[in-house]
Amino acid sequence: MTLEKATRIARCSLLPNRPYHVQWLITRKCNYRCKSCNVWHEQEQKELSTDEIIEGLNVLRELDVIEVVFSGGLPLLRNDIGEILEYASRYFITTVYDNGSLAATKTEALRNVDFVAISLDTLDPAKNDFAKGVSGSWNTAMKTIETLYEQGISVSISPTISQLNLYEIVDLTKYFLEKNIPIWYCLYSYDNPMDSSQLFAIGKENDILRITDKEGMIKLCEALMKMKMHNSNVLITTKTLEAVKRLFMDGKRIWKCRALQSFFAIDHRGRVAGCHLRKPVTSIFDLPSMWYSPKFEALRKTYSECDRCTYLCYVFYSLHGSVLGNFQIAQDRWRYAESLLKRHKPTLLSFERNR
Repeated sequence: MTLEKATRIARCSLLPNRPYHVQWLITRKCNYRCKSCNVWHEQEQKELSTDEIIEGLNVLRELDVIEVVFSGGLPLLRNDIGEILEYASRYFITTVYDNGSLAATKTEALRNVDFVAISLDTLDPAKNDFAKGVSGSWNTAMKTIETLYEQGISVSISPTISQLNLYEIVDLTKYFLEKNIPIWYCLYSYDNPMDSSQLFAIGKENDILRITDKEGMIKLCEALMKMKMHNSNVLITTKTLEAVKRLFMDGKRIWKCRALQSFFAIDHRGRVAGCHLRKPVTSIFDLPSMWYSPKFEALRKTYSECDRCTYLCYVFYSLHGSVLGNFQIAQDRWRYAESLLKRHKPTLLSFERNR
């Protein structure tokens, strides 16, 4: 991280009432057929140009955004992704998601990003291929992880916790922690039937994936909290795990949604909403003039009472969406940064699993 970038992030972290986190759903194109996802059902060619995205990133700088996550769809399918990531990485903590199919072929484009999150749900190849809807997806993802690690790119694993893999998450976590590879988690959630006013349809209802073993989920949260005490590469805060545990214990939400306060979402056309479940309220180019408007203040009050989803990114930034929350995140990430600094030059890793 450059001194300029570090200084900017530190300054923005101390500013109250800012949109710290942005999820940019940069494309609807995807090459997988995941059981938990709607995106590949409704792919669309129309999306912002490179220049428009750069202009949008400058708007986010003006708003003092700290972190930008590029997802979709599959962001690496864009031919201009290298230029986009290079520019974003100058100013923001930058994360890009990949299903493991393309990142190994885009290493130069990924060299400056802070996190490359590879979606891998299990150590069982057949089960992962089933979840992704593509034969060979597990082998491809494992080779991709190995390639990125060997080239010194900040690769991490991002499994989606569901009933399908609930009892495997601890073993999956231990496996990658032993290889000094960080893990952060998604939680299976799904959208209501697509509303024409919704910004972006992502989650898809699936009985195989819906978590029915609440006690099992509670035990998993407890196990991850213990693991986190001893390993900084478990990239989920204790506060988030406590919130998820409480939700599965008694259905209580210990957070208020901070959509359009500490975070918001942008779609492939540049439309902005509090989150992907909400209707667009402006465009990225008009956002600065709207941020402090009475309309947005009224929307924030409405969203704060929302209980429609359990998407972990929204839970996380609702819990940590403040100056104090930024300090808590910084503490976690500083421990992670220290572990990176201590890492020896990567050597060839064997990701083959004895089966």
